[in-house]
Amino acid sequence: MPNSTQTAAGSAPVATLNRAQMYPQLSSADIARIAPYGREQCWRAGEHVVRTGDPAHGMVLVIEGRVRIIQRDGIADNALVVEHGPGNFLAEIGQLSGTPELVDGIALEDVRALVVRPACLRALMVAEATLGETIMQAMMLRRTGLIQRGRGPTLIGRAGDRAMLDLQALLRGNNYPYSVVDIDSDAESAAVPGRFDADEADLPLVICPNGTVLRRPDTMQVLSCLGLLPRIDASRIYDVAIIGAGPAGLAAAVYAASEGLRTIVLDALSPGGQAGASARIENYLGFPAGISGHTLTTNAYAQAQKFGAHIACPVEIERVDCGEIHRLRTRAGETIQARTVIIASGAAYRRPPIPRRAEFEGRGIYYWASPVEARLCADREVILVGGGNSAGQAAVFLGAHAGHVHVAIRGASLEASMSRYLIDRIGAQRNITVHARTELTALEGDDRLAGAVLRHRDTGAQTHMPVRHVFLFTGAEPNTSWLGGCRVGVDAKGFVLTGMQAGLATHTLETCIPGVFAIGDVRSGSTKRVATAVGEGAAVVSQIHAYLAAAQHAA
Repeated sequence: MPNSTQTAAGSAPVATLNRAQMYPQLSSADIARIAPYGREQCWRAGEHVVRTGDPAHGMVLVIEGRVRIIQRDGIADNALVVEHGPGNFLAEIGQLSGTPELVDGIALEDVRALVVRPACLRALMVAEATLGETIMQAMMLRRTGLIQRGRGPTLIGRAGDRAMLDLQALLRGNNYPYSVVDIDSDAESAAVPGRFDADEADLPLVICPNGTVLRRPDTMQVLSCLGLLPRIDASRIYDVAIIGAGPAGLAAAVYAASEGLRTIVLDALSPGGQAGASARIENYLGFPAGISGHTLTTNAYAQAQKFGAHIACPVEIERVDCGEIHRLRTRAGETIQARTVIIASGAAYRRPPIPRRAEFEGRGIYYWASPVEARLCADREVILVGGGNSAGQAAVFLGAHAGHVHVAIRGASLEASMSRYLIDRIGAQRNITVHARTELTALEGDDRLAGAVLRHRDTGAQTHMPVRHVFLFTGAEPNTSWLGGCRVGVDAKGFVLTGMQAGLATHTLETCIPGVFAIGDVRSGSTKRVATAVGEGAAVVSQIHAYLAAAQHAA
């Protein structure tokens, strides 16, 4: 196989992950506690216990026999993961929701095992807290290991191509393992598309683990091939429908589902929101060494699934029709019914009116800084525009990879818009320069970005910089255009009004529409911090309980 670049959700290589935690040996007492939640099943030697791409069984706890676990991709590159014997179990985090298997499990000899289906596995983990902690920790570490090995679907194309970056963002956002073949890296890689009779117009290719070849696919084609298309039950009435799977939405999902509310979470992209793209969050309580946004939101996603929240991504809500039962209409024509709605759709970075900006999006212009973009600009000069905390986190992260980071801000200093710890961190990195009272005025290049012009706002002096990568973190606009028929009040900038602002004296997070709440960055007057979003996600659930109790009493 040609050289490939693997992505990883965590920072530790596979070899250093704690194997005792990844593959715990359960005792006979543990097996006896698990037995009521599962049923026995047998396989002959040579049979597949699980197969890549098949719907997940749930957890398979081996009682007798041995099972070999193999991770593969679509171009015949296989890796031995582990062999399980009595007291070991087959499962990774996807087993909580029943998403397709990521590995092959082959019986090396006759196997007898307990199969614990996803719904029963979730019940087990809640009822048996200590055992559940062991299982959850193992499943999450295993997903990390699978991602770091980099099999699964193989992406073939040019590393800097916009469509290639979008595919990587899709799979990384869904915490899904994949590998990349960059056809510009060497002659052997350049020859790979020919193996699939593909020309330039077909790139990027996606080779699914079942061998299916997708040519320049869209999001839905990739998710369909991997069995990840969201499932919507139009007949079900949820207690809570949460629109947005960032920190606020995921926190609300964890608290609502853990308290017995039937909960669905919908997001137009993937779990995590803007926070999921943050390289490192260092001012979040309980993480003195910091935590990446991707890790934080991945953990929250797993936690919400553990309590039974249904998370459906990508699902784009086109409008909300409010009533006694609120109806959410998706762009695909589906309907979700819910007694209450939480608007947690956050805000998106503003697209500033810079000439040719749209032309270079994904070809040198970026709105986030993930490890994928960091590799593209390794040892190069880059420009980052913005002076907020997200910009500061991105600057510090890029400073560890790029040759030099030029931070352009319109104000006189960072003090008015950025946390002190980030200002100090930026000041300590010699390869970061802050250009105050400066704005980006022009972009240059043909097919890809080749240069940019910075202009000093006071003197008018212009500086041409031959950069190939520009990162824009220039303020935020609320994601509220989809509200449609639900006449929720918004402020002059489009952020949702709640509580006293909406004319309510009781529920501080409720909008002017009964049963519709707003939390996180989308809410007018909110503090744009992860901790605040999580706090509002927790607080809104108690207000929903009060609303549902009052509605039931009135009925």
